[in-house]
Amino acid sequence: MHPETVMSLAYQGMRVTLLLGAPLLLTALFTGLLVSLFQAATQINEMTLSFIPKILAVFAVLVLAGPWLLQLIITFTRELFTSIPALVS
Repeated sequence: MHPETVMSLAYQGMRVTLLLGAPLLLTALFTGLLVSLFQAATQINEMTLSFIPKILAVFAVLVLAGPWLLQLIITFTRELFTSIPALVS
């Protein structure tokens, strides 16, 4: 296997990982930011208040973006498995 092939596979893997994780992580980030602003404005310092909105927001994004995320990982895996004979030789 050539170094260019390894770098290409590593790039594709990192790109797919970023595309899979970004929607969920960004949702949790923005939801946490909004809850923190709400807590600062109302001076409610309850630590558990931030968990429920984050969980609900991430679940909603997972339900909405789930088919796209699943299709993305299936396509990457299928392309990877079909290219194994060319990679070995």
